[in-house]
Amino acid sequence: MSGLEPIRPPRWLKYANKVFAVLLRLGVPVSRHESPVVLTAPGRKTGKPRSTPVTPMTVDGKRFVVNGFPGAEWVRNVRAADRVTITEGRRTETVQMVELSAEEARPVLRRFPELVSTGVDIMKRAGVLTTGTPEELEGLAGRLPVFRIDPVA
Repeated sequence: MSGLEPIRPPRWLKYANKVFAVLLRLGVPVSRHESPVVLTAPGRKTGKPRSTPVTPMTVDGKRFVVNGFPGAEWVRNVRAADRVTITEGRRTETVQMVELSAEEARPVLRRFPELVSTGVDIMKRAGVLTTGTPEELEGLAGRLPVFRIDPVA
């Protein structure tokens, strides 16, 4: 696959994300195996809260989020924000999102297919991935942003 920049999320994803965000805020389980949450960051231009569902995964005791689509707006907003919130049902947590270097992201990306299989399925349907293997994900280090979720003291 040559360069990820031209790949765009499927049109339905924006609408599906809005529905999932509402369901998650209401505490409705949307997955049996994974625990998606709502990540809310201030818009980098407007400052208005912008929310998107994400599925954190835990690797070596730390939580991470992988961006499934190059150029996603939520990534730009997170990069510009000092702090964001993560909401799971009625519980909201203020956190800092720390973007990993490509080298730091490799082992996290290798675990993504095992820990967030629904994310892999969506990325395959959108053309970001072809096989969804740990090796393919690891090869995208530096092109798919990976963030560590740090609690705010």
